[in-house]
Amino acid sequence: MNAVNADAPPKPVTSTPLMRRIIFYTDLLLVAFLLGFVPMWLKFRQCSRTLSEAERQLNLARTQNALVSAFIDARLGDYEPARQAASDFFTFLRAEIDRGDDTALSPAQREEVQLLFSQRDEIITLLARSDPAAVDRLSNLYGLYRNSSYHLTHSQIAH
Repeated sequence: MNAVNADAPPKPVTSTPLMRRIIFYTDLLLVAFLLGFVPMWLKFRQCSRTLSEAERQLNLARTQNALVSAFIDARLGDYEPARQAASDFFTFLRAEIDRGDDTALSPAQREEVQLLFSQRDEIITLLARSDPAAVDRLSNLYGLYRNSSYHLTHSQIAH
């Protein structure tokens, strides 16, 4: 009887009904997971983009707010808070430029606001000396910054 079994080809492995059910339910569970995961992943990507854009706009507003605060403080004769706010403006502006392609500023606008840094030391020095001429310099600086950010805001709204 051993000789007959040795010459016979091995029986093919067939899956049992239990094994087929387990595979079916596993596949069904995987499909259900993907049906829930994909829409949530797409929603997450959309929310992430929206948050990123809001952060960019917040950074620009914070930068402009620091400059306006410096101007108002200098106009009121509070030169030390004005100096600190002007310093914050240049720090925020530098951070925004250093973000590279992740900034709300276009490359042309980055070059344009880069020119504002040439006035940094002079404005900070005038404010440190409590020189009333700093008010006019801050006003001019605000006009230049506002002009470049005005183009930014309206070009983004148009698209």
